[in-house]
Amino acid sequence: MHSFEVTSLSAAYRDRVVLREASLSIDAGQIMAILGPNGAGKSTLMKTALGLVPPLAGSVTFFGGPLSAARHRVGYMPQVAAVDWDFPATVADVVLMGTYGRLGWLRRPGRAERARAHEAMERLSIADLAGQHISELSGGQKQRTFLARTLAGQPDLLLLDEPFAGVDIASARTITDVLRELAGEGRAIGVVHHDLATVSDFCTHATLLREGRVEATGPLAEAFTPTTIHRAYGLEDVLG
Repeated sequence: MHSFEVTSLSAAYRDRVVLREASLSIDAGQIMAILGPNGAGKSTLMKTALGLVPPLAGSVTFFGGPLSAARHRVGYMPQVAAVDWDFPATVADVVLMGTYGRLGWLRRPGRAERARAHEAMERLSIADLAGQHISELSGGQKQRTFLARTLAGQPDLLLLDEPFAGVDIASARTITDVLRELAGEGRAIGVVHHDLATVSDFCTHATLLREGRVEATGPLAEAFTPTTIHRAYGLEDVLG
């Protein structure tokens, strides 16, 4: 049973088909890079799988069933550009929000939830920023805060949309190390990523998209090759 499986998934955005019969799977212990040029459908794939964009066709399963049955096991980190950074909240407030998915109806976070939030902040090296307003954070601190928020929910599957965008070298190293640790603990991870030079630093698998179609998916040795990269990024049109 796959932790996450997408089968023949299609979706449209503003009356334009942007995802075309995409299929991929992620298992426990794997880090899947979701790659492709701008507009290839990377974020749309993730959002459609999570029900944030309605699918035109296809199916998605989480641990062998629908998202509704596994929601507490799934953690999603959106692009930081989609976040309202003027929202009146501290780093600790935001990270604590990650525990809400495991709370019952109308239950408030207690000692256990606060401990999980603190542990997540420690893991991302932002515990010293707990009382800082999120509008005051650097790009790397913002990404680490939202990854800590995702970790606070203790998910078995993490779907991360560009967690390295706008980060400094130190933050990139911290995030990379944490993702490796999580995979070593048996978590399944999908990462929308842009930097081809760093894929092999932390990913075990890759899915390459071009114009909404999956050009290649699988272990890095099979899916992340000069041939598949050229095909996904349209370089064969230039190179002949």
